[in-house]
Amino acid sequence: MGDISRTQYFRTTNENPVSVSDVLNRVYLALTEKGYNPVNQIVGYIMSGDPTYITSYNGARSLIMKVERDELLEELLQYYIRYGIKGE
Repeated sequence: MGDISRTQYFRTTNENPVSVSDVLNRVYLALTEKGYNPVNQIVGYIMSGDPTYITSYNGARSLIMKVERDELLEELLQYYIRYGIKGE
């Protein structure tokens, strides 16, 4: 056996980090493919935190749960401000 008086280091590797926009895109596609209204389902998830609003198809539910809901909302708002608001 090794020397137990020394500190052992254990390193984990993060899975390939996925951007919030990529998560939203993949979840949107999965919901669409299953015939759900993706906007309603994603809003339901963000408002309630209930993951059953998101289909488990193609791993969409586990994927969206890797991102905090406030991060999802922030990404959506930033996108809307950047591309959705029309100048006067």
